[in-house]
Amino acid sequence: MIPVSAVIPGPSASPRRRPIGLTGVAVTGGLWADRMRRNREVSLLHGERQLEAAGNFANLRSAASGGGDYAGEADDSGLTFPFLDSDVYKWLEAVGWESARGADPGLMRMADRAIDLVGGAQREDGYLNSYFQITSPDRQFVDLEWGHELYTIGHLVQAAIAWKRSLNDERLLAMAGRAVDRIGAELGPGRRELIDGHPLIEMALVELYRTTGAERHLELAATLVERRGRGLLKPDRFGPEYWQDHASVRTAREPAGHAVRQLYLDCGAVDLAVETHDDELLAAVTRRWEAMVASRTYLTGGLGARQRDEAFGEAYELPPDVAYAETCAAIASVMLAWRLLLATGEQRYADLIERTSLNGLLSGLGLDGTEYFYANPLHVRRADGAGTRGPTSTRRRPWYPCACCPPNLMRFLATYPDLVATVDPAGLAIHQFVGGTIEIDAPFGHVRVEMRTEYPWDGAIDLRVEDAPGGEWTLTARVPAWCRAGSVTVDGAVAGIEPDADELSFTRAWRTGDEVRIALEMPARLTVPDRRIDAVRGTVAVERGPLVYAVEEVDLPPGAALETIEADPATPPSLAAPDPALPGITVVDVAVRVRDPDGAGVWPYEPASAPAESQRSATVRAVPYFAWGNRGPGGMRVWLPRTD
Repeated sequence: MIPVSAVIPGPSASPRRRPIGLTGVAVTGGLWADRMRRNREVSLLHGERQLEAAGNFANLRSAASGGGDYAGEADDSGLTFPFLDSDVYKWLEAVGWESARGADPGLMRMADRAIDLVGGAQREDGYLNSYFQITSPDRQFVDLEWGHELYTIGHLVQAAIAWKRSLNDERLLAMAGRAVDRIGAELGPGRRELIDGHPLIEMALVELYRTTGAERHLELAATLVERRGRGLLKPDRFGPEYWQDHASVRTAREPAGHAVRQLYLDCGAVDLAVETHDDELLAAVTRRWEAMVASRTYLTGGLGARQRDEAFGEAYELPPDVAYAETCAAIASVMLAWRLLLATGEQRYADLIERTSLNGLLSGLGLDGTEYFYANPLHVRRADGAGTRGPTSTRRRPWYPCACCPPNLMRFLATYPDLVATVDPAGLAIHQFVGGTIEIDAPFGHVRVEMRTEYPWDGAIDLRVEDAPGGEWTLTARVPAWCRAGSVTVDGAVAGIEPDADELSFTRAWRTGDEVRIALEMPARLTVPDRRIDAVRGTVAVERGPLVYAVEEVDLPPGAALETIEADPATPPSLAAPDPALPGITVVDVAVRVRDPDGAGVWPYEPASAPAESQRSATVRAVPYFAWGNRGPGGMRVWLPRTD
């Protein structure tokens, strides 16, 4: 049975594991169930209203009628955003995946109207991009550096696949096929040797091949991937690294340039490598991923150190206060890690998925489901407490002129169950811990497993086999990289967890009622950064289980400022009383010293031998990083200076 999944390697592909899909994993309890429910009931409705208010739908109407003005603000270079159709496609994709678990009549009516708008805007020759159709009808495929024409169609393809796999609805698939064939006629093998400045269509084309079986889509994907790094894009103010045109996908050793673009490109490269059994290409992506994790990833899993060009930056260039760490980059990181997990079966990719999803990604969405962060810095200064301008605003916003992140979050949450578990010929592997059930007709038979847990607030995970085939098969569960101690019980027999273990695997003839009980010790802890990260040397951060914590200005003692507190590493953090403003969220108390400097001064430096400032002991509350900014504007920091 073919799963309903965003990524389905073909029958002749070479992944180590295969997805179970959205209908095989039911997330019914806990943090992720709440976020998914809010996405379905609130965020998707909010998204449709914002797309109407921002003019995205109006652009498609104007393209269909052949007249009107294009609604869209300018970016920092003065160019109007030409990719606003893609936000409609991401929203449609989210609705499509949500509908796999049961169609909502109201959402379906909204989506039907949007699909009709897309179909009405598409030209007879298959071309579709409202910006160029309205503003420059004779300039198609001319400004591929900034035009985003292929990028936008890539999102249309992904939306089409969602509707085909979830509902067997081929309306968008027909439109996407015509648009892709138009691109192939212009830029395919043997045609004009050009590439889009923003990768994404590469992975969409591979998935279109997997969906339709049409070899031309895989061939076009391979052509576009292999063209990268040949200087086909015009010189730009940020350099060829910005859009990964400085080196080939096979030879580039480190991630470079715009973070989202690099990650989307590597997603397409992994998909291509899996379908064509290209070990060299897969190894190249793995090499870049390892360099990214080792030296360019924030504690939260966030990516992108530089705001100006939304780029990775140099190795260990990880400033907390000016971090860009775009929400879309976190989503792209999860997309890449998921593909690498399927390709290799290695749990280290599931570890990064967990860290990024729970911290640097989920932080982009407010608890109410209608407010967003575009960028996710790890330190917001007190002086910015009332700021509302720019992507690093300390106030969440309902939408953005460049609104790539909100609908991206919607489609991520709609597909989250995909990430929970995988299957291979020998057994079932659980990668993410949620309350719910996993059910699949696996190669070894029909399996149904119930998972009970309050994770990430609690480290107890109970697995109960509800249905199993007669023969032997393997049940595997990830041991998170953050875990230092724990135990596991299999039908009453207790065993420890090896210090270096990354998973627990049990092979047996499972019977209905068999249970595996995992207990991961989850004390709050202090974490120190690599000394090569100059921006946070001499600091500590608070973590508990998979969650990174932050101190907000609203929780400081009277008279204290974020710049005057120092963590006391001699006193470990501890669980705090619940915060009524953050229901269901575990908060932590941190022992600190509060320094009281004498006034503002006229010179912010002093001799090392100067008398120490007066200080007092105090306790401050730390909240999960993903939950900061939900109690009003104000400063925040993850990394706290240590007391001497």
